[in-house]
Formats: sequence, structure tokens, C-alpha cells
Amino acid sequence: MPTLLHIDSSAVADGSVSREVTAAFRAAWLAEHPEGTVIHRDLAADPVPHLDVHGITGGFVPAEGRSAEQTAAFALRDELMAELEQADAVLIGTPMYNFTIPSTLKAWLDQVILIGRTAGEKPSAKGTPVTVVAARGGSYAPGAPREPYEFVTTYLEKVLTGMLGLEVDFIVPEFTLAGTRPAMADFVPKAAESKAQALEQAARRGKELAARAAA
Repeated sequence: MPTLLHIDSSAVADGSVSREVTAAFRAAWLAEHPEGTVIHRDLAADPVPHLDVHGITGGFVPAEGRSAEQTAAFALRDELMAELEQADAVLIGTPMYNFTIPSTLKAWLDQVILIGRTAGEKPSAKGTPVTVVAARGGSYAPGAPREPYEFVTTYLEKVLTGMLGLEVDFIVPEFTLAGTRPAMADFVPKAAESKAQALEQAARRGKELAARAAA
């Protein structure tokens, strides 16, 4: 049965828009494949460690030549890379923190990117569709005053396609802070509209990719 790799990185458990939208995608996926496999990595509840010297060097040493520390560090990298490689589709939820992605998501990316395996001339998960739900408190859309500060989609597009060879699609709910910031009260209707569109896009995309995986 098809496998979905679902990654959430928002530090907020309740009220997270990125989590709500990824949940809509996942529900649509499971509606098509109720017996399918979902591998869920909640990087806030169970963060992966930052890549250290043992994880880095262990990736370039034959298994029999690794130290105990390299073996342990690479075992985690191998597990995370295998999850990516076996997935028929990948779903990533990320908020914008200080103009970029949470450090927990960056840690996961550093663990799964390995030149000669998942990255390089022949990426092992090349062509796998990945849907990124990139929620942000305001607007960083083309033409917005803060457009130059958008380093979520710009970074992820480069690393997911340019290094991992994945097929990336973005869903971007905006103005997520409008309901809690008095200065943004005028944007509450836009926030509701953007969220509704994101939920609809996620449900549609989840259904489409589920059908693609079954084809």
C-alpha cells in the first residue's frame, strides 16, 4: 500500500494553521488509502538531533570502519533517509519563524541530505512529490512590503528540488496572526479566506497524490 511521510514542525500544538492544513491533506490521503501507511514525524514533540561531526563523517566511512559514535549517529540518518526513500509522497508543515523555517525542520533536512545517496547526481528519492504547507503570520507574497524577507519557500524550493530532486508544491496560508494581533485586525477576513483556500488545496492535493500513488 502507498506510504505517506508526514512531517510537522510547528512548536504550537493547538491552534497551529500549518498543522490544521497538513491534517486536511492527510485525511484526504487516508480517505483514498485507509489501509495505507503514514509515517508521522512531529519534530516539535520528538525533535531529531542536529547533525554533528559523527553523523557527518559517518556518512563517508564504510560501515566496518566507523567508530561507535559514527555508527550510532549514522543509524539515525539511515532511518530518516529510508523513510524518505520509501515514501510515495511527502507532506511537510512549517510555520515561518524569524523569516525562515524552524530549526527542527532544518535539523531533519541536514540528517536526510547525503551526497551520493539522497543528494547528488542520482538522488535516491528523485521525483517523489512533496507538498509543503508554509504558514506565515503576515503576507510575504509578491509585491508585499516584506516579500524580500521570505526565506521559507525560497529556501525549501532550492534544497528540496536542487539537492533532493523532489517535485515540490507549496500551499501558503497567510495572515495567521491576524486574529491575535490587534494591529492586524483589518486582515482577519483575509486570514480566514487564505486559510479556507489552503484547506481546500490540501484536501484536493491529498486526494490527487493518493490517486497518483495507486496508479
